Amino acid sequence: MNPVRRADATRPPSGPSLSVVIPVLDDAAALAECLALLARQTRPADEVIVVDNGCSDASAQVALDAGARVVTEPRRGIPAAAAAGYDAAAGEVIVRCDADTRPPEDWLARISAAFADPGLDALTGPGRFYDVPRPVAWLASAAYSSGYRFGAGAALAGVPVWGSNFAIRRTAWTRCAAGIHRHGVGIHDDLDLSFQLAPWANVRFDRQLSVGAAGRMFADAGAFARRFRWAFATLRLNWAVQSAAQRWLERATGRRPALRRT
Repeated sequence: MNPVRRADATRPPSGPSLSVVIPVLDDAAALAECLALLARQTRPADEVIVVDNGCSDASAQVALDAGARVVTEPRRGIPAAAAAGYDAAAGEVIVRCDADTRPPEDWLARISAAFADPGLDALTGPGRFYDVPRPVAWLASAAYSSGYRFGAGAALAGVPVWGSNFAIRRTAWTRCAAGIHRHGVGIHDDLDLSFQLAPWANVRFDRQLSVGAAGRMFADAGAFARRFRWAFATLRLNWAVQSAAQRWLERATGRRPALRRT
C-alpha cells in the first residue's frame, strides 16, 4: 500500500488527475505531518512529489517512507525547486503546498471538483495561521490573506495564487513556464507565477479552499522584512517587462500594449 493514499481508496479517483508538489529544505518534521494529512484526503492524490532542494536532514527519506516521489533540485531557492516539481508532474492538475501546510481532509476533493470546469486555469484560497497565539491568529490570517490578495492583485491586474494553497492546470503551467524566473534569488515564486498567469488565465479565489499555514513570517522582525524585500524584488522583475499601468490598460481595453523586454 502506498501510504500517501488512503487505505480505503479501492477505486481510481474521479475527475482530473492530481499531482501534489511540495518543495522542501530541511523541514522533515513538518513534511511528515503534511504527508500524513495528504494520506487522509477523501480524494487521494494521484502522485505526491517532494522536491529535495539540498536537504541535509531526513526530509527525503521521510518523503520516500510516505510513498512520495522525490525530485532533486540542487539549485537553492523555492522558485527553482517549485518549478522543478511542476516540470516533473504528470497530473492534469498540479497542486502546490508547502511542507508546513496543513490541508483539511476535503482539500483535494474541492480542487478536483473545481477543475471539472474546463475553463479554469488556476485555483487558490486563503490560510489560517495555526501556530500564532489564538487571540491574534484570526486577525493575522485575515490581514495577510486580504493584503496579499488585493495588494498583489492590484500590482499584477489579476488574481494572485498563494504558494501554500493553489492548483494550476498542467497546460497552463506549460504555457507560462518559460516566463518564470526560476533561478531568481530572493523573490516570491508564487507572485512571480501570478504575473505570468495574469495576462490571460482564468484564476479563481475560493474562500472555502482554506488550509492551515505556519506563521513563520511573524517569528521575528527580520523574517517579516525579508518577505517584503522579496515582494518588491518580484515586482521590479515583472514590472520591467510590463508595468502595473500597462497591465490595467490591457485589462480595461482588451489590447496588449507593446512590452519593454529586458
